[in-house]
Amino acid sequence: MGRKQTGVRARGKGIQIDFYFRGQRCLETLRIPPTAANLKHAARLRETVLYEIATNTFDYAKHFPDSKKVASLGIQRIPSVKQQLTKWLNSKYRTCEYSTYRSYNSAVSHHLIPVFGDRLLTDLSTVEIREWIGGLAVSAKMVNNTLIPLRGMLSDAYADGLIDRNPMDRVKNLTHRTREPQPFAPDEVTAILKHCDGQVRNLFEFAFWTGLRTSELIALEWGDVDWKKECIHVRRASVAKKVKSTKTKSGERTVKLLPPALKALKDQKKHTRLQGNQVFQNPFTGDPWIDDQQIRKTAWKPVLLRAGVVYRTPYQTRHTYASTLLSAGENPMWVAQQMGHTDWGMIRRVYGRWIPEVDTTGGDKIMAIWSQDGNKEEISD
Repeated sequence: MGRKQTGVRARGKGIQIDFYFRGQRCLETLRIPPTAANLKHAARLRETVLYEIATNTFDYAKHFPDSKKVASLGIQRIPSVKQQLTKWLNSKYRTCEYSTYRSYNSAVSHHLIPVFGDRLLTDLSTVEIREWIGGLAVSAKMVNNTLIPLRGMLSDAYADGLIDRNPMDRVKNLTHRTREPQPFAPDEVTAILKHCDGQVRNLFEFAFWTGLRTSELIALEWGDVDWKKECIHVRRASVAKKVKSTKTKSGERTVKLLPPALKALKDQKKHTRLQGNQVFQNPFTGDPWIDDQQIRKTAWKPVLLRAGVVYRTPYQTRHTYASTLLSAGENPMWVAQQMGHTDWGMIRRVYGRWIPEVDTTGGDKIMAIWSQDGNKEEISD
């Protein structure tokens, strides 16, 4: 075995390290075979421990996370990534919307815990996280969404003093491009509405002329309709079979009912006005629509197929509404309010190509003032 190592000895099938900490003798067993090489490794570990004790930097739980001494010395055990993610997730259960919590839970259960769950919190590194991201075969947006729980958990762990650095501080979200809107042309809208009738037609016509999200459409109630002012009050959305507040605070809005939307709503009265709260119901079941997927499968796809219109998701009815208003020259700020955006920045970024060109006469009025006698002067290169 070679020269005997001080404070280190073979113990059964492992190696025991002997040292003093806070006036107590500590005997810790490494579960590795007592070979000559392993004994030298244990000796070097002991030297590191002694040095850290001398410099007041020794972290007992980091070196020996499973030791009973950790509890007896009043030292906080280092939690695993799984334990900390579970704790973080539990804290979000009552503070997040159900749909948001469900998304976090999916990311934690299916992506983060299977990869990092068994690691000690203090062992998680920036390099390891980056390498994992690089091997993911999903969209950039999906990667960013998956990182949200990991960022939140590590941020809390750093604030609580469980780690002395946050490995996510140097991990940036991936850049992803927002999908270009694919609104329906007027002739496509006509074809779609021509190939459906009854409640299905009312639903789609109303969607094309109000710009509501599908989740807002299926949560709309008759009490939200103001017939005198010809408008609706959007107050809620239905996501994952649960009714919640709108996607954002600005999503709570009043939407003007343009003639086609008002007509669709009046036609819908005979179907559901006395049947319950929801304005739009599934005519195939007699119950309120469950979600976007149900509408796609039972109504939307069949209608587009019959109409011979290239498939796009029902969300494109919202894009159609916005592009139609902007192409007609409506004020982008008003369109933003109708859509439920906080300002028209989103309208400019997403629908900019549908906003008419700037008035070419712009600037003429100020030039006229400047050209008045006493203001005009020569301008040279």
